[in-house]
Amino acid sequence: MKIITVIARFLLGFIFLVFGLNGFLHFIPSSPPSGTAGQFVGALFVSHYLVPIFLLQIISAVLLLVNRYVPLALTLLAPIIVNILLIHILMLPSGLPLALVVTALWIVVFLSVRSAFVGLWQQRVPAHGPGQQSHGVRNHQGGTYA
Repeated sequence: MKIITVIARFLLGFIFLVFGLNGFLHFIPSSPPSGTAGQFVGALFVSHYLVPIFLLQIISAVLLLVNRYVPLALTLLAPIIVNILLIHILMLPSGLPLALVVTALWIVVFLSVRSAFVGLWQQRVPAHGPGQQSHGVRNHQGGTYA
């Protein structure tokens, strides 16, 4: 399973590095989509909305490729992948296979680091005011997590 995870992390990083860089360098030739998808992508392009998206893709890709801050990279990529899926499901079905592959790769990598996300699944988190002591989970050094 570890080999599959490494391959998935590398492929996910490589895909987002290539497409993130392509957003700036335009080395993959493509024609603009037609219809509603063309209008949508055109609006994103002329408003420069895609610039931070491409930057986030590149940053996340590099983090995945160097195997550092992988949970952060996955967190940054999750909403981007959701939007990619929605665009291809609703407006541009020709790109759906690659979007599904990217989603599957993200899930494989996520499952390998899911322990980093365990705190997100807490139903309630007790609020602690200043000066109050936390009664959370003990860490490996004898202290507690908030």
